Amino acid sequence: MKLRSWQSKCINSAISKFTSSTNSSDLKKHFLALATPGAGKTIMAATLARKMYELGLIDLVLCFSPSSIVSSDFSDELTAQFKTEFNGKVGSLGDAFTYQKLGTLDNDTWKLFDRFRVFVIFDEIHHCAGSSTHDANAWGAPIIEIIRERAAYSIALTGTPWRSDSLPIALSTYCEDNMIQCDYVYGLKQAIADDVCRVPQVIAVDNNKIVVTKNKKQKVFKSFNTLLSAKATSYSHIVLNETVNEQVLSRAINKLNELRKINRNAGGLVVASSIEHAEDIKLLILKKYGKVSVVVTTNEIRPSDKIKDFRNSCDEWLISVGMVSEGTNIPRLQVCCNLTNVTTEMYFRQIFGRVLRKTGAPNQEAYMFMPAEPKLVSYARRMVQDIPDEVAKVKIVKMNEEIITNAEELTAVKTARNNTHILPEKHEVTVGNQSVEDIQRQIQIMLSNSYLGESEGTQAKELSSNHSGTNITEAKWSMGIVGKYRQETLKVADIEPFLISKASKAKLAELNQQLKQG
Repeated sequence: MKLRSWQSKCINSAISKFTSSTNSSDLKKHFLALATPGAGKTIMAATLARKMYELGLIDLVLCFSPSSIVSSDFSDELTAQFKTEFNGKVGSLGDAFTYQKLGTLDNDTWKLFDRFRVFVIFDEIHHCAGSSTHDANAWGAPIIEIIRERAAYSIALTGTPWRSDSLPIALSTYCEDNMIQCDYVYGLKQAIADDVCRVPQVIAVDNNKIVVTKNKKQKVFKSFNTLLSAKATSYSHIVLNETVNEQVLSRAINKLNELRKINRNAGGLVVASSIEHAEDIKLLILKKYGKVSVVVTTNEIRPSDKIKDFRNSCDEWLISVGMVSEGTNIPRLQVCCNLTNVTTEMYFRQIFGRVLRKTGAPNQEAYMFMPAEPKLVSYARRMVQDIPDEVAKVKIVKMNEEIITNAEELTAVKTARNNTHILPEKHEVTVGNQSVEDIQRQIQIMLSNSYLGESEGTQAKELSSNHSGTNITEAKWSMGIVGKYRQETLKVADIEPFLISKASKAKLAELNQQLKQG
């Protein structure tokens, strides 16, 4: 398979750094690549590993990633590159793991670093925090304590090189102003110009009359922005509202129907807030639109198999709870509905990244439909910024004690833990060495396993949706969204030259129709 230009340049840059000197310092052994979601980081890293092996620089390859489906994809790609299995068994040249397995690897695995020259691939490295053992999270600690010194070489991949808690990313270096230093950068704007990624188009759905009744007193809000700014409710209440779901989904379904007239293989993704929410959406899509959808959550024994089945099918809709966000490769996805209550910029970009991968099929448009939550709107407008200014800098923590979270976070974790069941695949919460972001992510996993009732899970839901300051516990409270719905196609900065005109789209449809008839 022919490499894309950026992949070849990145590989050459990494090999150049690794072989430029006899100095074996940590900085020289590690390479950080920032590449936009959908650019092809998996193929690039696997090809680099093969070339390093052919150059006689390494003996084994180990790969770590945040989910089982991504780990499986890396194993498949490494197998294709090396033409041998990557499953850790006799005769293989390595293995692929999830980050959750880092804390459970046996001594025989760690001894490989002493006996062989091991090349380590870290996918979505931003999950692993820490500049030292004192501020590392559960996934960052073994990387800093063991792998950093004992690996022959390593490459870290990310499309979002920051953390919502502003902690430093493991193995990364930072300038004097605490901004991350990347060895290679391939941003979304460049990927669009190179025809590698689709042009992102975001449609925000809003309402002009929301009535909130509290203790018999009514307040009327003219948009979701004013509603949330007044802290009259949390975003969780909006995103779980049935009429909001209907309005967002109807627009997304109509768009996918249009796309499938030209590309019948195009698919759609809905990211839900909980398993119960996902099942509600599945029922809504079936009853209102007559469409069958596939739900994938952590409840499945082998969710990665279900994702692979959808990837290789022509099914229209996939509904996910925390399973199809970052790194998951389903290129035929072209429409997504963002109906999760998590409102961090990182998660927003990871979701949208699922529909940015280009294929050889006709009509390569990419759409996200979502409620007009103000933070999400701002994220959309600056999507082509590789590292947005607001998240660019980190807090370098210098301390000798463990990070202890505040009482509210402890309560939220305890509440979620008492009301949900965590599957063995997910790492358990160890508050003593986890950052706020890890706790937020863990709470989201908990919420995805079992929907928490309003009285039981308010704190957990509020924390994961970044509205922990909102308190809606009184029984005499209600919200009615009774106005007219409207949608706005958000202007994403600096991509106007790439947008296709309606005339061009019509011409494309006409040509494709002629090809079908011919």
